Amino acid sequence: MPVSRRKALKTLGAATGAALFGHFPTGLDSRTPLSFFDENPFYKKPDRPLTAITLGAGSRGNVYGGYALEFPDELDIVGVAEPIPVRNDRYTKKHNIPEANRFPTWERVFERPKFADAVIITTPDNLHYGPCMAALKAGYDVLLEKPISPSEQECRDILNLAKKTGRIVAVCHVLRYAPYFVKLRELIHSGAIGELISIQHLEPIEHIHMSHSYVRGNWHDRNATTPIILAKSCHDLDILRWMIGKPCKQIVAMGGLKWFRSENAPPGSTARCMDGCAVEGNCPYSAMKIYYRNRSWLHVFDLPEDKSKHGEAILESLRTTNYGRCVYRMDNNQEDHYISSMQFEGGITASFSMEAFTSYAGRRTRVMGSMGDIVGDMDNFTLTDFRTGKSVVYDHSKIQDVENYKNSGHGGGDWRLVRDWIQAISQQNPALLTSTIDASIESHVMGFMAEQSRKTGKVESVVL
Repeated sequence: MPVSRRKALKTLGAATGAALFGHFPTGLDSRTPLSFFDENPFYKKPDRPLTAITLGAGSRGNVYGGYALEFPDELDIVGVAEPIPVRNDRYTKKHNIPEANRFPTWERVFERPKFADAVIITTPDNLHYGPCMAALKAGYDVLLEKPISPSEQECRDILNLAKKTGRIVAVCHVLRYAPYFVKLRELIHSGAIGELISIQHLEPIEHIHMSHSYVRGNWHDRNATTPIILAKSCHDLDILRWMIGKPCKQIVAMGGLKWFRSENAPPGSTARCMDGCAVEGNCPYSAMKIYYRNRSWLHVFDLPEDKSKHGEAILESLRTTNYGRCVYRMDNNQEDHYISSMQFEGGITASFSMEAFTSYAGRRTRVMGSMGDIVGDMDNFTLTDFRTGKSVVYDHSKIQDVENYKNSGHGGGDWRLVRDWIQAISQQNPALLTSTIDASIESHVMGFMAEQSRKTGKVESVVL
């Protein structure tokens, strides 16, 4: 896991290294995570590992819990709550959890007196509120997967209880910890492009990702989970608010579900892709192609340990679950395109576009300042100075190669968040986090107001 600045410079070569690191300030405030762990002046090795209970042993629970496997001297997972037996069994075995500390539901955890320092909440979106409130009442610190809650009132309830109890609640706005966005924000606030005027930000979901998660997948029903502006893009509203560094005052939004509808089902298509669909072979959304032939997007399938049995297990899932259904015949209701415009304090404007129909993923950002602009795609960005006419490329894709850490999700933000969360709790100093609930709730309110604007067609005020 991460290397020192000196080693990175040696590996990359002096010229590339200077371009990457030359502008990182040494006087960053405590609410700004640094790109390299071992250079964080606020880091203190914990006297003992932080103990945590994971509520929800799915994909995100394994991502955050995975930190404990790599750094057992910092984090120890001592309990799990998970209703799906195979996930519960695997997580228990992976983390060597005592039998007495495994539970079928999150409610059972809080029937016992407090037996860990913290709780990691990676339950479905609509099951964040209950366990978070229970954890705070029981005296646990919390790592809470985004969104905080599908309800604005519940978000505010969690914030108020966190303040009342004095517990630390970190919201998993992991993009704040990605080196790409850390550097982008630093350049904006350093005056490298003069005064900030406007930002354009695009989230290209990628068409298969859209069909997998928001047409067939767990988030296909906005009413049962969370509207897509929060489920997928509260990261983006949050990163805009964080980079600009000023409150959002007004927001307006438009969007809808245009393509994944029954009237667009091709002639000859069937309810399931494996039911003799006449167009299955040429359909980009064929479940047989995506899951069975290409064997991609399988992280949601609880496949047997024996890989020789994967094929039949996948086919059985396609026969019985939503992942085998035709994307045009699902009971989905999430928007497949969504745009929003915002005005921030000081007259700064921002536009955001979430698009399902792209061949690529990875956020794209354009920042316009009075003396320069920045154009980037999460791998690298180019800063052009109007005063000199010169451009500088910052290639952040190489940071991941140099650091060589195992979990680089969300541009490297996933495990950086976990590490800073451990630091905040071990030192009992929430200022070591950039994504406390106090800092994260405003972008949730922006999302709720965007939804209201989309429905009413009016410009909405953002009031905290």
